[in-house]
Amino acid sequence: MANSCFPALKLLKPRRQKSLHIRSMSAMRKNWDSDAENMERKRFDSLESWSMILDSENVETWEANKEDREEWTADLSQLFIGNKFASGAHSRIYRGIYKQRAVAVKMVRIPTHKEEARAKLEQQFKSEVALLSRLYHPNIVQFIAACKKPPVYCIITEYMSQGTLRMYLNKKEPYSLSTETILRLALDISRGMEYLHSQGVIHRDLKSNNLLLNDEMRVKVADFGTSCLETDQCWETKANMGTYRWMAPEMIKEKPYTKKVDVYSFGIVLWELTTALLPFQGMTPVQAAFAVAEKNARPPLPASCQPALAHLIKRCWAANPNKRPDFSYIVSALEEYDECVKEGLPLPSHGHSVTRNANAIVARVKDWMSSDSSCAPIRA
Repeated sequence: MANSCFPALKLLKPRRQKSLHIRSMSAMRKNWDSDAENMERKRFDSLESWSMILDSENVETWEANKEDREEWTADLSQLFIGNKFASGAHSRIYRGIYKQRAVAVKMVRIPTHKEEARAKLEQQFKSEVALLSRLYHPNIVQFIAACKKPPVYCIITEYMSQGTLRMYLNKKEPYSLSTETILRLALDISRGMEYLHSQGVIHRDLKSNNLLLNDEMRVKVADFGTSCLETDQCWETKANMGTYRWMAPEMIKEKPYTKKVDVYSFGIVLWELTTALLPFQGMTPVQAAFAVAEKNARPPLPASCQPALAHLIKRCWAANPNKRPDFSYIVSALEEYDECVKEGLPLPSHGHSVTRNANAIVARVKDWMSSDSSCAPIRA
């Protein structure tokens, strides 16, 4: 019996050694990958390293035709990079000077050891440059130049000195913004979005962190890394492209969607303007997404909110996308509300057709009073 068992023991021993050897090699490769990733992270964690990469000559341009390359490629000899003022998982934004103009320099780090992340970030960069370079509107952040020098890509835009709308709201007391200020900021955003949609572009990540303020406290829509053209049927992308707190329910559920997802997000932003609070505060992003998609939850509207604004917000974040207005309607409504405020009139309770009637009545009364200066004051 001992003899019959012996050959089996001889066979088992090499197998065990081979298994251990395979596990050992696998662990070594894992350690090598981890070490390489850590070295790469340390390298990019250096404040100087990102900008120093752009100092070298022979910068490789992003993939585009020759005309685009000549027009949009940054002349790095004219670029001076200053302090970092914002950062994300894969990007940093620096203040800079380009051709004697104050600019923001968004640098995107393209990871070399993660193929999926690299492909995604490269596509976002290419998409953002392609879209920004064709957009011209006072409420869209202005594109200036771009360059591609792996492992860092950069996009140069106008510098917005007052930071993001979220930063501005964080400094305000809750419910402290005047109706006049709310309308001014909301009009800037809606005009920018109306133009964007007229160009067939869906933003897909409209939120207060992607809305920038300049010296005159005017708002401009920014960050088009996840944007797409309607003709591309970009809803076919399975991965969620927006930010949960501002994301429309159909997008959370990964169902087909239209540009009305931006209208939903605008409704959340308008709520932020009326409250100065973060939407779904006290919830994690995933909890907020579940509440919106499965419970039809929305941030609570305060009693102090103007009825007209509350009505518009509710329409914008309606669960049914077909019931949400388009931005042309939103701009028209906000302009009429703004007119009421300037005239010292109360905002209408529902819709903006009432505003037209009110303005027409005021105009008629003014004409009547100016035509007969001897008229006695009107008494209620």
